[in-house]
Formats: sequence, C-alpha cells, structure tokens
Amino acid sequence: MSTETELSSVNSILGAIGQSPVSRIYNDVDGTLQYINPEISFIHQILKEVDTDVQNEGWVWNTEWNYELAPDANEEIKIPDNVLRMDVSEGQVYRTTDVVRRGDKLYNKLDHTYKFPKTLCFDIVWKFDYEELPSAFQRYITLRASGRAATQLVSNPKLVELLATQEAQARAACMEYECNQGDHTFFGTPQGTVYRSYQPYRTLAR
Repeated sequence: MSTETELSSVNSILGAIGQSPVSRIYNDVDGTLQYINPEISFIHQILKEVDTDVQNEGWVWNTEWNYELAPDANEEIKIPDNVLRMDVSEGQVYRTTDVVRRGDKLYNKLDHTYKFPKTLCFDIVWKFDYEELPSAFQRYITLRASGRAATQLVSNPKLVELLATQEAQARAACMEYECNQGDHTFFGTPQGTVYRSYQPYRTLAR
C-alpha cells in the first residue's frame, strides 16, 4: 500500500536540499488555496512536472490497450481530461485513420474532419493522481524532483551527484516493477490470449 503523499514528497525534497519540513502545502484563504510560501510553490511545481514527465513515459500501470471511445451526438470524440497520450490501436496496421489531438477532441488528418461515425479503439496513457501511483514510482519521482530542486536551488555539485545516484537506483526499482507486472514476451502474444511456453519439468515427468 502506498504511503507517499504530495506533502510527504515535498518534505523529502526539502530535506534533500537541507530545508526544514512543513506541515502543509497550502493555506485556506477565504475558501481559496494558496501556497504557504514561494519556496513551497516552486518545489511543488517541480514535483508535479516530474510526476507528469514520468507518467508520460507510459508504464504497465497507466497504459491501456484497445480502450473504446465513442463519438457523441455530434459525431465528435472528446478526449478525457486525464489522457496524456493516445493513438488508434494497431494504427500501424489498419491505416484507415490518422488522428491527432486538437483541443479537447480528436481530429482525423486523413479525412480532414472532426467527425467519427463509429466507436474507435485506442492505446492510451493515463495521468493518475499522485496518491494512486505505485510506491516505487512515487519514490522515483521524489528523488528525481529532489535532484532538479538541488540543481536549481543549491550550489552543491556533490549533493546533485549523490541524488543522481539515488535516482538511478529508484529508476532500477521501477524497471523491476515494470518487468514483473508487464508479462512481456518476445513472441508478441496478443492480450486476451493464452500461451504456455515449454516447461523443462515436463521432460522429467514423462
């Protein structure tokens, strides 16, 4: 279960650059959330930027294949707010559409129109809230943001080098998570199918 929050990550970044932790990110001023000070605003923005950069790479936990999106009453396909990247599934094989994002809806470059008469399937990379991310990726994002904050706020090359080493180790943990959860195969077995590779014990069981 994930234990990281944006506040705990901000405090980890503050600790990495030798600053004291804070008890909150925002103040509630007449119903409006405002950052408690400019430094926290700067660090929180770095954290959010790195969060988006990492999620935009597309991982097993935020990528879906063959996700259906249906056109609305105007035959336009609106893009969900939390989509980072998307493309028509198997578009490299079935080249009947060439879609791009324009504003909050899809545009078909092949037919020069926003109109889509039927439901299409997409491969989508989603943007999730920070608290929903696997803990390995939260840690990686925190350390990567710490390195960026140290580079911009602290004139200490040794600290930046140390944080870069920790970031690399956290990246390795993310790759291990990806490999374990991804069920990748050299054979290109399609999703929704079954393939059982040769098991050496079967020879011994004869």
